[in-house]
Amino acid sequence: MHEATAPGSHTFHIPVMGTGFTIDTPLRVAKYGISSVISMVDDVLIEQMRKFHSEREGEPYEPIPNAEKDARALRITAYLDLLGRVVHRQVEDLRAAPFEAGSEITKYFELLPECSSPRRLYDQMLAASGDDKAELQQRLRRLVAPGRIDVNIMSAADRREFEPGVVAPVEVSDASAALRGFANSRWGSSVVFSAGMNPRLYGYMAKFDDFFPGADGEPRKHIILKVSDYRSAVVQGKYLAKRGLWVSEFRIESGLNCGGHSFPTGGQLMGPILEEFKQNRDSLRAELLTLYLEGLADSGRDATRAPAITRVTAQGGIGTAEENRFLLAYYELDGTGWATPFLLVPEVTNVDDEQLAKLAAATGDDVFLSESSPFMHPFWNLRNSASEEARRRRIAEGRPGAICRKGYSRLFNKEFTSTPICVAAREYQRLKLQSLGDDCPDGEREKVLVKSCICHDLAGGATRKNGIDPDATPAVCPGPGIADFSKIASLREMVDHIYGRRSLPLAPGRPHLFLRELRLYFAWLAGKLAGDASPDGCVHARRFHASMVEGIAYYHQFAEHLPPEARTAFVEELDVHQRALESVFLPAPA
Repeated sequence: MHEATAPGSHTFHIPVMGTGFTIDTPLRVAKYGISSVISMVDDVLIEQMRKFHSEREGEPYEPIPNAEKDARALRITAYLDLLGRVVHRQVEDLRAAPFEAGSEITKYFELLPECSSPRRLYDQMLAASGDDKAELQQRLRRLVAPGRIDVNIMSAADRREFEPGVVAPVEVSDASAALRGFANSRWGSSVVFSAGMNPRLYGYMAKFDDFFPGADGEPRKHIILKVSDYRSAVVQGKYLAKRGLWVSEFRIESGLNCGGHSFPTGGQLMGPILEEFKQNRDSLRAELLTLYLEGLADSGRDATRAPAITRVTAQGGIGTAEENRFLLAYYELDGTGWATPFLLVPEVTNVDDEQLAKLAAATGDDVFLSESSPFMHPFWNLRNSASEEARRRRIAEGRPGAICRKGYSRLFNKEFTSTPICVAAREYQRLKLQSLGDDCPDGEREKVLVKSCICHDLAGGATRKNGIDPDATPAVCPGPGIADFSKIASLREMVDHIYGRRSLPLAPGRPHLFLRELRLYFAWLAGKLAGDASPDGCVHARRFHASMVEGIAYYHQFAEHLPPEARTAFVEELDVHQRALESVFLPAPA
């Protein structure tokens, strides 16, 4: 691992999942030193969860109604402050716990990886006695540190038009209000920006001092960019650095082998992308550092201190301890993200019992890359989720579409209305089907009806599980790797699986994460791109194809680093995909 990895920390984090699956995960894992990410999309859910946890913790709760000025930002600030207070109390209680079997402080150290210095000190304490043991226990108590409560802002979910023809100022938009809510919270952590670059949002961030270096040279709140390729990291990193804003972590996510929304690269595969980061990491830092110090100076801030080394982590499809260890060592990563497997850990995520059973039984056919999202990005979906069943039931009953309760995806479409409307809304689907007419081809009709109300339904796991909305119909968006896991596990079991202390049962024939992604990209090329004969489509498909050919060539060299028992099967599948790529029909340029 790279030298930026903090000694004693966990080497994995739990990424954001949907709007509700990880909305209160910090309350379950932060006290054990595990960092996790919560979504800032749904402030209605955030307010519901603030009420729920305030009452559970015996804290006073004062509602923040929709009508209150700046309600969205105020709700987010209040919720984050609540989480911070609760985690602080949990950690204080944990520090005071006795070192005995089953205690919270014992669990804290037993969950850590054996290679960490606090874990080694803990093992040393177990072998000690008398005064030496007591002194080591005091040292260990001082080493206890909570995991971060990070937040995710989806840059594309940035509604600005709330009334017909009226575009709100940038600070009123959904993403800006979420950023303001985070910036005004008491606790220091990180904001993760996903779903592409939003220059307006990045510019607005420069209004908050917490994102700039403090007296110790480090910002109180850090910036993480979730990227799917190296170029995106360079472009966004430079844009921020010129404004005196430092990226503390590049979080590389597979374009297709992940849960939720997917953002396919131009055929670039995970392995070559990680290699590019590995080879260019130092030069990228040097380039960004020059721009960053210039940006600080231009803004009148102290530009004499270099910031901490930018972390590089990866996530998407990791399923075994061997894969985890290899990624950390070979690509010199500072950490990895484990998301989808934690959907089967009720201690950690919000999945109601019905969807939990479906996830445990899910096969590769039950999880599919859909066109369900109103945000117009490919979206991994569980075919038999309560949300999908409700969507199909409404169609069968002659009332397709959903009641638009929250409106976060009212962004793009003004085809029939003066104000943007969600394409999953009942109103839009009724108007669109009318415009298409009764003789509309089934394929065109399906393009309309496939859209799901993910704004409301992705919160359903949390509201249904916690009794807030027992009638919710949850949507579930696992990555394709959910088919590998079938055991409903405890936090300890999953963490032990990640670190190789035990192995959870996996589906027979599970492919290496790089091979699964390769299969997904091949299917994307064959199904989505190769048939597009338009000039732009043809150029894109050919570039995509060429990148995949380069990726396979890289993997042939990469295979030399695999254990001998895994190498042969890996190379054989590469050869199969190489031959398949040669047979893909690509339209000639016009």
